[in-house]
Amino acid sequence: MTQNIQHTERHAQRDNGTGTTVLVTAATGKTGHRVAERLSAAGHTVRAGSRSGGTLFDWTDPATWAPALKGAELAYVNYFPDLAAPGASEALRAFGRAAAEAGVRRLVLLSGRGEPEAVASEEALREAGVPLTVVRAAFFAQNFSEGPMAEGLERGEIVFPAGDTAEPFIDAEDLADVLVAALTEDGHTGRTYEVTGPRLLTFAEVAAEISRVSGRETAYIAVPGEAYRAALRQAGYPDEDAAWVTELFVTLLDGHNASTTDGVREVLGREPRDFTEFADREWGGGN
Repeated sequence: MTQNIQHTERHAQRDNGTGTTVLVTAATGKTGHRVAERLSAAGHTVRAGSRSGGTLFDWTDPATWAPALKGAELAYVNYFPDLAAPGASEALRAFGRAAAEAGVRRLVLLSGRGEPEAVASEEALREAGVPLTVVRAAFFAQNFSEGPMAEGLERGEIVFPAGDTAEPFIDAEDLADVLVAALTEDGHTGRTYEVTGPRLLTFAEVAAEISRVSGRETAYIAVPGEAYRAALRQAGYPDEDAAWVTELFVTLLDGHNASTTDGVREVLGREPRDFTEFADREWGGGN
């Protein structure tokens, strides 16, 4: 995965002289590198913003924002670590002002579905007046294959405070398609889209699906929020971060998001990919 991301950064920063100039923030993340790949392939000049890439961009260092935004017409805004994190609203408000001063003509923000704190951050970004599209996404299918949860899968377990709540997991490939369409096509400014996969699955059902496709037994282990928080602290998370991350997951998976939407179809004119397709592609050798 690291090699793929590095390749994406090199490719995305190649100026092919056509299309618009787009800043992609958090360009090495799950959605960022996918958005950068698609934009670059479509002929746009992509600035792949990250703390280590050719376009320096760091959400914790506002001094990096204006240089990254200068000359950009569009920007994909993916706040790290999450719009629900402490300080996110203040950062998004300041970034909106920087984007307005740089003359950016359209922003697309990745937000979380059913997150009250994220809504506050959306509004903070909107204050500067730059035309904005918000895409609120369900839990990523790729959370099981990229990042900390993938490490648990290597041990044959998914440990999470979700109980038996069902979630309409969205494939990050679909999400990236939606984000790019919102950035580059007319008709999306001012809209808020909620995007999900086509069906609900519990985490136990996810584990069973991964087991079936991979041929390796994977178990879902439901834990209470406090136990998950303690595990995060043991893994090295500061107490404050462990607290808000746990609260976010417990809130998101209390059942209020246990429904699907037609957001993907509304933007792309097609149905979203099913979790089975993702699992087959990731663990079963499918294309």
